[in-house]
Amino acid sequence: MRRILKWAGRVLLALVLAAAVVGLWKREEIARLMAVNTLFSEEKIVANFSGMGRAFLTVPVPRGNGPVSDLPQGPEMTLPADVTDWIGSRNVTSLLVLRNGRITHESYHLGTTAQDRRISWSVAKSFLAALIGISLERGEIDSLDDPVTRYAPALADSAYDGVTLRQLLQMTSGLEFDEDYLDYDSDINRMGRVLALGGSMDGFAAGLSARAAPPGTRWKYVSIDTHALAMALRGATGRALPGLLSERIIAPLGLEAEPDYITDGEGVAFALGGLNLTTRDYARFGLMVAKMGRYGGQQIVPTGWIAASTVPSAPTPEGALQYGLHWWMPADARDGEFYAHGIYGQYIYIDRARDVVIVVTSADRGFRKDGVREANIDALRSIAAAL
Repeated sequence: MRRILKWAGRVLLALVLAAAVVGLWKREEIARLMAVNTLFSEEKIVANFSGMGRAFLTVPVPRGNGPVSDLPQGPEMTLPADVTDWIGSRNVTSLLVLRNGRITHESYHLGTTAQDRRISWSVAKSFLAALIGISLERGEIDSLDDPVTRYAPALADSAYDGVTLRQLLQMTSGLEFDEDYLDYDSDINRMGRVLALGGSMDGFAAGLSARAAPPGTRWKYVSIDTHALAMALRGATGRALPGLLSERIIAPLGLEAEPDYITDGEGVAFALGGLNLTTRDYARFGLMVAKMGRYGGQQIVPTGWIAASTVPSAPTPEGALQYGLHWWMPADARDGEFYAHGIYGQYIYIDRARDVVIVVTSADRGFRKDGVREANIDALRSIAAAL
C-alpha cells in the first residue's frame, strides 16, 4: 500500500508540474482571451482602444526615416453647441478638424491624449483600398474584375470562389456572414476569438462556405471580405501588408508616431480593422485623400483611384447610405462628401467642397442604436458648416 501511495504521489506531482508548465505556456493566450472578453466593457473600453496590444498580437508599421510632415495651426473655431453635447453623449475620445489643411480644432476627452494610438476598426479598410489602387496602377493587379482566387488561390473551393476584387471592394461578395457584435456566437465574434488566440485569419476565410446570394447581386457589409482582398494583395505583390503599407503610404505621409497592426498567430495583419494610429496621423491620411491622393509634393495614391473609390458604385438600397470602394457616402451626399467609418464611432470625414477633414475617435458602446450613425454624420456636417 505504501508503495502504491508513493507512486500515486509521484504521479500527482508530475501532473501538477505538467499543469504548471502548460499554464505558463498558455498564460499569454489566456491573458489575451480575458482581455478580449472585456475589450468593450464600460470601465475598460476607452483605455483598451488606446492599448490593443494587451488583447492582440501586434507588429509595427515603420514610419520611415523622413521628417514629420507639418499640420499647421489655423484660426481656432468655436464648436456648435449641438456638437459639444454630441461629444459627451457619444463617448468621443478625440476630435480634430482641418480647414484648408490647418488645424482649427483639436481636443481629447475621457483621459486620452494626442500621443494615443487609437484603434481604427473599419477605418482601416480605406487604407487597404488605397493600397489596392496603387497595386492596380503598378500592374501588380491586372483588373478589379479578376477573381480573387487568381491572387489568393487558398480561397478556391470556399465561398469566395468566383468572387471578383471589385465585388469585394463593393461588399457584394454574396457571402453569408453574421456581423452581429452583440451575439457571442456570430461569425464576426468567432473571427475575433481566432485572432485573439493566435489562429489563422487566412484559414478562417478559406473555411467559409455559405453564400446568401450570387456574387455581385446584393450589397451586404461583410468585414471578412476585406481580409480576402488583403490575401489577394499579398499574392499580387509578394509582400506582407505592414511593410507594403509602410513603404507606399505611411512613410510618404510623414507621420508623427509609428503605427502598428494587430496580427493573427501567423503574423498576418488584421487588414479589416487592426490599424492603430494617432488622431493627427489619421488626419494626414484624410488630408491626402481629400487632395486626390497628393501629399507633401508627391502623388501617393493615384488620382483616378481616389475619384473612383469615393463615389457611390455599390448597389445599396435606395435612400440608404451609399458605398463606393471601401468608402461611405451619406444617402444625400454632396459632391466630394464621403467618409471612412469604424464601429464604436471612428470616422475620417471629408467635405472636399469646403476643404474640410474631420477625424473622430470614440468608445461609443451605443453605436448600434437606431439613429446614432445619422446623428454622427449630422454632427460632422454641423462642424463643417460652421467653418
